[in-house]
Amino acid sequence: MSKRDGVGTVLGGRKKRPARRPRPASGGSGASGSRAPRFAKPLTTASVLGWTALSALVPGAAHLRAGHRRTGMILISVYAVALLGALAFALTREDLVASLTSFAGDGMQITVIVVASAFALGWFALMVTSYVALGPNRLNQQGQVVTGIIVGVLCVAVMSPFALAAGYVQTLRNAIGDIFPSSPDSDGPPIAKNPDNPWGSRTRVNFLLVGGDAAGNRTGVRTDSMNVASVDLKTGNTVLFSLPRNLQHVRFPPSSPLARQFPNGFMAELPNGGLLNEVWQYANDHPEIMGGKNKGPRALMDAVGYTLDLKIDYYALINMYGFAALVDAIGGLKIRVEQDVRWGGLYGTAGTIKAGYRKLTGEQALWYGRSRVNSDDFSRMGRQRCVIGAFAQQATPAVILTNFNKIAGAAKRMAQTNIPQQLVQPLAEVAVKVKDAKITSLQFVPPAFWPGSADWVKIRQATKKAINASMRPPKQAQTAGVSASPSVTGPTPAKTRAAGPTQTPTRNSQKADAESVDELCGL
Repeated sequence: MSKRDGVGTVLGGRKKRPARRPRPASGGSGASGSRAPRFAKPLTTASVLGWTALSALVPGAAHLRAGHRRTGMILISVYAVALLGALAFALTREDLVASLTSFAGDGMQITVIVVASAFALGWFALMVTSYVALGPNRLNQQGQVVTGIIVGVLCVAVMSPFALAAGYVQTLRNAIGDIFPSSPDSDGPPIAKNPDNPWGSRTRVNFLLVGGDAAGNRTGVRTDSMNVASVDLKTGNTVLFSLPRNLQHVRFPPSSPLARQFPNGFMAELPNGGLLNEVWQYANDHPEIMGGKNKGPRALMDAVGYTLDLKIDYYALINMYGFAALVDAIGGLKIRVEQDVRWGGLYGTAGTIKAGYRKLTGEQALWYGRSRVNSDDFSRMGRQRCVIGAFAQQATPAVILTNFNKIAGAAKRMAQTNIPQQLVQPLAEVAVKVKDAKITSLQFVPPAFWPGSADWVKIRQATKKAINASMRPPKQAQTAGVSASPSVTGPTPAKTRAAGPTQTPTRNSQKADAESVDELCGL
């Protein structure tokens, strides 16, 4: 071969080298797997932030953009499966709100806290790895600083919902621990060991709801409001029985120590004494008679249960000033006020709640149920049951979740009960049923019932009749003189007054039959 030929061959080879440029695409696939795709545009500060933020909503998006296809597809697949599982759970629940009551159990609460914490850490790691995968080190110094700060803020933002959920559940656990005793009351009913049926053979549960007026200028607790909620465990249908605070000379069951102390009725020797609202404090002041300290709740439960011929299972004492804070926590109560209600002192100098459909603050709702200015005990009892009915209707799950921390804080300051923690979840399930069930009310006030000379047989008969009526279908209940819940169609005498302000029940309007709280109070 000549020298010229050799030179020509070399030059010819150099001229042909551009034709060999596609070779890395076909033969260098192993090297290209570690680099960004050749068709991808260079990442800017905005695109790094955009793809990182997108990864918070679609995990794996940033990894796909960075060329890590396998990692990206795995993340997206896991995320899609999780979403489909959550959707399937929601769609297969017949009553989603009822299913959420499982979160009232302590075991479920701990699970939620652990899972929420794990998700918070997982999403934080996802944001960091997505940011690193995009190669922010290829940005200029200013871009690296800006993206680092903003991605840090994004990491905090994506962790916040999980931290908030864990915080809500922990607040719930603390509130339950502060309000409900950890072990059952020795005087209370036994708890069934079967977790699927915690109520045992009981078909109804009776709760004594007490409004306590423990003011700073008064010794002890004065139980000014006493209501019994008798709840059907299957349907949630509830009857509210309101007893006047000045009901005199109540009797006690033979098993009560006070039955031996007062065989003819509570302080029967006092013609103007022996009021029902004195029983609680009397029992607390005389532990030598009751056989122990703090037996006021037991004594009042015995007296009320014997009066109505019901077994009172549990009680809840509500501090009235704490109740005002609870009303404020849910944003107030909407109540139809039949006539102006003045409150404060003997002459109502503190304020006036005007007639009409009003949204009451906590203080206004408290005094709407307490004021006796130009009124009497029986009228305010009617207003009190309207407050209870309004709260039960308007404290919806959405309202509770929105104001959860405020509600939990107010509840811890206002409540005392003997309901054990083991029954909190079953009680939540019952509460969901009650919310959509029929609620009727019966007050033992004049002219049908006179507190100074009570007809105990008549009271028991009326109680039994009201409970039996609440268990009938709506049409049968209307025939018996009991109005059904708001879903009932067809004209009734109470419905004809629904267009105007609903009359606040007074002692001249009481009947011996139970009536619908919704219709009486214009809820």
